[in-house]
Amino acid sequence: MKDLVAKRYVKALIDGRNSVTINTISDKLNKISTAFADEKFNSIISSPEISSTVKVNLVTSFVDGMDSALSNFIKILGEKRRLTLLPYIAAELSAQLAKNNNSYVGVVYTNQELSSDYVSSIEQQFSKKFDVKLSLSQNVCDYDGIKVDIDGLGVEISFSKDRLKSQLIDHILKAV
Repeated sequence: MKDLVAKRYVKALIDGRNSVTINTISDKLNKISTAFADEKFNSIISSPEISSTVKVNLVTSFVDGMDSALSNFIKILGEKRRLTLLPYIAAELSAQLAKNNNSYVGVVYTNQELSSDYVSSIEQQFSKKFDVKLSLSQNVCDYDGIKVDIDGLGVEISFSKDRLKSQLIDHILKAV
């Protein structure tokens, strides 16, 4: 639900602006959205005892040199009690910019560290395959195999040892 509301706000932010202005707004919203990771900040923003002007002033204090359009946008969000949507709006705006620039960010999940050459070769192959600019980061976790997730494109490709074993067993059973 919040994503749908965020899409409408992003559409309003993008309409009638050039790409340089949109990039600047996106950078500033990303700086603001990092504050939402702090629990104390979230309690201040969600508190009914604190006025919306104080909340708006707190949010705008995170970014220097804020233009009037972004300042007015944050004031409107404060008046409508929707400041908690700022991280969703920042994420959606980044996704829209990626779509417009044809550049995407993905994550490679593995259980051990891969060499940077290997990750860059995966980047190149997927860039050619989908005809986009791709940047992959690596996440070492407990995934038993390798999985590449490109969120903006809606692509997830995985190879799991468990799945290979189960498919091999099924194939042997069918052959018998």
